[in-house]
Amino acid sequence: MQHTKQDRGSTWRATAGRIVAIGLAVGGVAVVAVAPAGAATGQTTATEISTAKDAKLGTILVAGNTVYALKPSKTACDAKCAKLWTPVLLPRGTTTATAGSGVDASKLGTVAATGAALQVTYGGRPLYWYAKDNAPGQVHGNTSDKWGKWAAVVTKASTGSGGDKNPGSGGASF
Repeated sequence: MQHTKQDRGSTWRATAGRIVAIGLAVGGVAVVAVAPAGAATGQTTATEISTAKDAKLGTILVAGNTVYALKPSKTACDAKCAKLWTPVLLPRGTTTATAGSGVDASKLGTVAATGAALQVTYGGRPLYWYAKDNAPGQVHGNTSDKWGKWAAVVTKASTGSGGDKNPGSGGASF
């Protein structure tokens, strides 16, 4: 898979800053282990939504790692769900996401999230990361669970036999 662009440095700086602030607020000393900028785990914010190529699905959205949309079930996403499916949030002070290569900027938006945060949307659907994706472009989250059907966001589907557009194994086409 070819990945276009990543933004993780601000995520780690923001997380480290929060940990230090909490440690100082309670009168303790905070020790922070900061992961390198290329680390794929622990993402909480992104400023740019880009694309990557997937052999089965076609062109998919990424913000560091693959992003997913949810077709919800009747069961609301709870704490266990939130550990597996992290919302793609904008960093504090940022009000819009940037469209990277291959992304339709007119489809990017935001919705209010907890704690005055803004969650990035594409085509009106909130975006999430899947905890079991460990590298940019991995697609392990095309699945259904009690919270609904999760699917990687496909911007341009792969071409199947006969020239038909085929979203592959569970991608959500936009």
